[in-house]
Amino acid sequence: SCSNLSAALWSHLHPANMLSSCQVARWHHSKALTSPYPGSRVERSRVPEDKVGWLTQWEDYNPVEYTAAAVLAGPKWADPQLSDKNFSPKFNERDGEVERTSRNGLYVVENGRPRNPAGRTGLTGRGLLGRWGPNHAADPVVTRWKRDGSGNKIAHPVTGKNILQFVAIKRRDCGEWAIPGGMVDPGEKISATLKREFGEEALNSLQKSPEEKASLEKQLQRLFSQEHFVVYKGYVDDPRNTDNAWMETEAVNYHDETGETMDNLPLEAGDDAGMVKWVDISEKLKLYANHSYFIKLVTEKRGAHWGEDPGPEC
Repeated sequence: SCSNLSAALWSHLHPANMLSSCQVARWHHSKALTSPYPGSRVERSRVPEDKVGWLTQWEDYNPVEYTAAAVLAGPKWADPQLSDKNFSPKFNERDGEVERTSRNGLYVVENGRPRNPAGRTGLTGRGLLGRWGPNHAADPVVTRWKRDGSGNKIAHPVTGKNILQFVAIKRRDCGEWAIPGGMVDPGEKISATLKREFGEEALNSLQKSPEEKASLEKQLQRLFSQEHFVVYKGYVDDPRNTDNAWMETEAVNYHDETGETMDNLPLEAGDDAGMVKWVDISEKLKLYANHSYFIKLVTEKRGAHWGEDPGPEC
């Protein structure tokens, strides 16, 4: 169903996301259609593959409405309900401190509700997401070369390409390995989110003494001020997405070429992470959401090992 996705929609994409329309269609909506919805027993309405795109007429579409109690409780990271008289969000623009623009261009607002740019998900409301419309995250992909005891780079025996490692956390909520990212705070610069989240998730910076924090901050600054590579910006196929709220991210690779900066950083799992470690990168990795895709783009950029045979063309 490659043709179902509006070509116009994807023409807004940042160059880093330029996939063929076939790849986009196959990749953009699978996790956002899974049931039950995370952390609940709510089953999504089933959406056949040929009815995902909004351009396909579907008179009988009758999705389930669900917003988690934790979101309805009104924490500071969440919007009020749209029925709240004092709430009039400015969609498709910067709304005070809250960023309501999408990295994929303009999204449709229908009956006052933003519409998921990648299509129907079988669920309306916000689910676990705080914001109506785009919910912005940042994913720092911190990499180094795998080395032997003498400090030499280790190449894969079949491909002969050097093996790259990245810092992965095991998420407490679902037990899957992931990039140690998180949500962008209102008014926060993406670069600050990337560094803060890495510190909190992979170095447990929140539990450190002021002295330890200052030392970590210095080392993090060294790593995060190096030349970096924006891997991806835009919509994420995430199991938490709904018809009215969705995840978007900016994934950025910070590469420690010599290995000297990261050697002195003690990895320690933070609040949302059960474990943290350096993981060898290959296509065998099964990661959270579409993190494997981001990691693959990094290996291509760095000329590192990924798979033992070339994959089939789309």
